[in-house]
Amino acid sequence: MITRRTTLALLASVFAPWKASAAPYIDADFFKEKRDKGELPPLDQRLPKNPRVINLKAMGREPGQHGGNIRMLIGGQRDIRLMPIDSYARLVGYDEKLNFIPDILESYTVDEERIFTLKLREGHKWSDGSDFTAEDFRYFWEDVALNLEIHKGGPPIELLVYGKPPLVEAVDPLTVRYTWEGPNPDFLAKLAGASPARIFLPAAYMKQFHVKYQTPEMLAKLMKKNKADDWSSLHIKMSRQLRPENPDLPTLDAWRVITAPPAEQFIFERNPYYHRVDENGRQLPYIDRYLLNVTSSEIIAAKTASGDSDLQFMNLDFNDYTFLKDAEARYPLKVNLWKRSQGSRVCLLPNLNCADDTWRTLFRDVRMRRALSVAIDRHEINMVCFYGLAKESADTVLPESPLFRPEFATAWAQFDPELANRLLDEMGLTERNDRGIRILPDGRPAHVIVETAGESTLETDVLELITDHWRKVGISLSSRPTQRDVFRKRAMAGEVLMSVWFGMDNAIPNADMLPSGLAPTGDDQLQWPVWGIHYLSGGREGKPPDLPEAIQLLDLFKKWRRSVTFEERKAIWLEMLSIYTQQVFSIGTVNGALQPIVHRARLKNVPEKALFGFEPTAYLGIYMPDTFWYDGSA
Repeated sequence: MITRRTTLALLASVFAPWKASAAPYIDADFFKEKRDKGELPPLDQRLPKNPRVINLKAMGREPGQHGGNIRMLIGGQRDIRLMPIDSYARLVGYDEKLNFIPDILESYTVDEERIFTLKLREGHKWSDGSDFTAEDFRYFWEDVALNLEIHKGGPPIELLVYGKPPLVEAVDPLTVRYTWEGPNPDFLAKLAGASPARIFLPAAYMKQFHVKYQTPEMLAKLMKKNKADDWSSLHIKMSRQLRPENPDLPTLDAWRVITAPPAEQFIFERNPYYHRVDENGRQLPYIDRYLLNVTSSEIIAAKTASGDSDLQFMNLDFNDYTFLKDAEARYPLKVNLWKRSQGSRVCLLPNLNCADDTWRTLFRDVRMRRALSVAIDRHEINMVCFYGLAKESADTVLPESPLFRPEFATAWAQFDPELANRLLDEMGLTERNDRGIRILPDGRPAHVIVETAGESTLETDVLELITDHWRKVGISLSSRPTQRDVFRKRAMAGEVLMSVWFGMDNAIPNADMLPSGLAPTGDDQLQWPVWGIHYLSGGREGKPPDLPEAIQLLDLFKKWRRSVTFEERKAIWLEMLSIYTQQVFSIGTVNGALQPIVHRARLKNVPEKALFGFEPTAYLGIYMPDTFWYDGSA
């Protein structure tokens, strides 16, 4: 059966733009010294036989020229994880219209929604010059995913269907086939994700850290050198593709890290074997190096406005816009506003798994969640914090999504303190203290501590307004900043009553994208982290949901994963969105908020308007930063 996505893949292959082999390839001067010394082969020996050609003119952009560095400010060394996200080299990726397109792969086919055949590019190489072949997929599957010393719980749950792993076949050196017993409709979306499913590793490099291929004596030396307790910990540490902390780990990304932590500056330099070229045969990326400079997150906006960054979005927020815009007059900067693609810019997440028995019982009563939601004056938040430019809404999909329905956005999102008071009274919370704060069943004042990651003054401003709103219906609120990693661990332990975070990660989905954010499926879902880790761990950790509506959402999510038609997936998405918004599992405020994107004025091909978020756009990723370039004449 030829599916819709198979057709897209075939079209992408048949109607590919001009082949770069029609003209000489153009190498970057960055590698001239290595070429002259014979340390690096000529470009035509470094590119795949059929590289991916990016036709920039057809995209309405300008073909560019090689050279230059981009400085970016980061708030800590963990933020080097931005580079694999922004580089956005994927087996299958999204284009700017969120259609699937082969990227690292030359092509792919999908049969019966369960058989995926991946065709690699002949001659494609890792950044160290070793061949990228089906062996890299076989190695990951047989020697890593199925190795219980590395994956103690068995293969990653994201690769299971009906709880069973796929049959993985290396058909030939350039062809890999994955066959599941049942449909796996989100496999391509997982490969295209900002944090993609991992299904391959550079085997030639990684085998030195594997007990199957290395002597015990050499493994012992490598463990000592890299401060690992055992060979499996060593292997895990050295193989982190999404945390580029190992400069020796080969990559397929546009830039490769050459700095090991700890450091104050992390340097990423161009990959000499990168698989993309522009329509003129010029190898991408255009930019030679990224310099990620670590600084305090609190001063990143100020340093950006002082010209210390050439491309910046991290640690900037809408409340920095006026300040940044003023800097355009002093420095050669350009400030764009992109539309954020989260379901809510600031979202409150009552922890349905909190350890406090009284609050847990209250939060699991939908009347409490609805009351807290309708007690919020979203119009005031929009006008005060977003100059009226955002949209007052529940935490749900944006109008840009084909799944958008107005009733999802308005569900329990009206400002109605009278209704909020009535719902709270119905719950029996009728007694108040002398400050007008309601008394809980255990005699305590109804005081909610909202925990934050302490990274956004915008969140603080919104919480100050909500504090006033809730006080008028007898609920007291205070906020407590905590470091992000600590904050999430405390939520998992039940120590957090309520969190403030973004809403839905991906609020511009289509029906072919996984509805994981609407059901307890992950430990980073702060409204139900214990239920989420239970699903994510295959039942080894946490507890299963025991709230009927949460159970229903999880059942629908599993049904989606077994679906075989687009229409079925669409119906499931709409049902899940209806349940989620009516149950107010997350309390949204506004969405469609704007995100400042600051760049050097002479940096070309940075979109003036775009969608901004982690999923599915991978921040800058789908807009192809490897095609950004400096105009020397500007």
